[in-house]
Amino acid sequence: MSQDAAAAYLRNIVRTFRTYKTLGEKALAQMPDEALHTELDANSNSVAVIVKHVGGNLRSRFRDFLTTDGEKPDRNRDGEFQMPERASRAQVMQWWEDGWATALGAIDALTPDDLTRTIQIRGEPLLVVDALNRSVTHTSYHVGQMVYLARHFAGSGWTSLTIPKGESAKAASGNVKPKGLAR
Repeated sequence: MSQDAAAAYLRNIVRTFRTYKTLGEKALAQMPDEALHTELDANSNSVAVIVKHVGGNLRSRFRDFLTTDGEKPDRNRDGEFQMPERASRAQVMQWWEDGWATALGAIDALTPDDLTRTIQIRGEPLLVVDALNRSVTHTSYHVGQMVYLARHFAGSGWTSLTIPKGESAKAASGNVKPKGLAR
């Protein structure tokens, strides 16, 4: 990969991660407090659990990103899916912020030369570029779950994060701008 292509990739991956952070935050802002811990059924996760997991994953993967295995010995992944006590909105947001601060700090520090370095996740060797793609895919999956649940629980009070239903033609003509995406 050329230096120019690597630098362009880094700019894009940072923007993509920041877009999903913003999307998640805009969904969380519309999520009623009383629904943060609501599961749709016994096999699903609440938004609070999803945030706890995303935060834990980002902290584990990106702490000492280039020098230690991405699955840290102090991470309790199974515990991320348990909520013995209801967490406050402030605690949920702290999990979110801690994970993102760690991830974005590590990603912002990368150089084009770092993309072809090899790191480990659970003992599996991965190029940095592959680890970043894997992480943004995992994160976007869970942010999508959060948006879906937030929209469900916000009901008629939901404000679209992108182009509202029925307004695609206006968006194509430039008369409607997507609301929730960092561009």
